Amino acid sequence: MFISAPPRGPVVPKEITAKDQFEKLLEQATEIRVSRHGDEAKVKLRTRDVLYTFKTTSEEADALVKGVKTPVAEF
Repeated sequence: MFISAPPRGPVVPKEITAKDQFEKLLEQATEIRVSRHGDEAKVKLRTRDVLYTFKTTSEEADALVKGVKTPVAEF
């Protein structure tokens, strides 16, 4: 008898609140998106398994993604 795995539900992004933890995850990113809203920004980081988000200022977002090798998309 074949038993299949239960269907996977929608994947919920994980919000990171610590800057140093987010910087470590930047190295594993396959895609980075920056969404700006006035002087605030949300940086979305896609790894192989999980989507992470980090809320910050626009200036800090620029500094975070400045030297990253992964392509950065602006929204």
